[in-house]
Amino acid sequence: MGAGSWGTVFAKILADAGTPVTIWARRQSVADAINAGHRNPDYFPDIDLPGLVSATADPVEALEGADLVVLSVPSQTLRGNLAAWSGHLEPHATLLSLMKGIELGTTERMTEVIAEVTGAAESRIAVLSGPNLAREIAEEQPTASVVACIDHGRAVDVQKAVTTSYFRPYTNTDVVGCELGGAVKNVIALAYGMAAGMGMGDNTKATIITRGLAETSRLGMRLGADPTTFAGLAGLGDLVATCSSPLSRNHTFGEQLGLGATLEEAARVTKQTAEGVKSCRSITDLARKVGVEMPICDAVERVCHEGLDPRAAVALLMGRETKPETDSLRSDK
Repeated sequence: MGAGSWGTVFAKILADAGTPVTIWARRQSVADAINAGHRNPDYFPDIDLPGLVSATADPVEALEGADLVVLSVPSQTLRGNLAAWSGHLEPHATLLSLMKGIELGTTERMTEVIAEVTGAAESRIAVLSGPNLAREIAEEQPTASVVACIDHGRAVDVQKAVTTSYFRPYTNTDVVGCELGGAVKNVIALAYGMAAGMGMGDNTKATIITRGLAETSRLGMRLGADPTTFAGLAGLGDLVATCSSPLSRNHTFGEQLGLGATLEEAARVTKQTAEGVKSCRSITDLARKVGVEMPICDAVERVCHEGLDPRAAVALLMGRETKPETDSLRSDK
């Protein structure tokens, strides 16, 4: 459900693994192009989609008989879309979230939104996360990811459905940790991009990744996540890929801000949704709600939504009170 860059590539993965796939596209013209030429002209005009992939602009048609429903829309639109779709979901279908964000206002994770809107049991809801830059996967460059579900058997079923020669999924039961790793890394990648735009070097960038991972771990541990998740593909792996790659929308958006662009100017360059710009607000709201310090995320929020200059944000971060590193990794710090 969603014909954006990741939704399109994930449909290719499923089809390459032998699973027939229907893509729901918001616009009829995109669905027609996929059906006629087996390419998505808006995102991957140069990538052929397998014959097992078809498309429709009718969500009811897309959902009919589907035993695996993959949700790949911008995170802040999920609730509204699901409200329209939920009545057409098969009663035992697995609902797989590809989205990496926290809902504004409610501060709910995507799987929490799915459960609330659809009434589906948590055991039916899974999340996929990892270092998954869509362009590289479209080109079949080898990568790995994590399928997380509290029902391990269901995670294994999804794992089998998406295993290909270039895409290697692992399983996990830590849904909270996998989701938070995927959401927070977008905000840290904005900070990394800002540093790159300001001409800062590898020491600064390594510091942002390391301390960003500490912030993610603190929040996750407070919310009951397994801390080892953040050392894995859905944590460090996704964080490194999203921070360092010019293919990352959040990296590119942050870089433009570091060069002095406004939000509007950065959005014109990026052209696609940079989830971290909206999620930085919901993530910092969640952190404050549960009493966890996230100074890098706070600084990104102030740059994006309060007009703080990125250079002033660096000064604020470097001027914070010093403390032992191990203390700052604890969930109560």
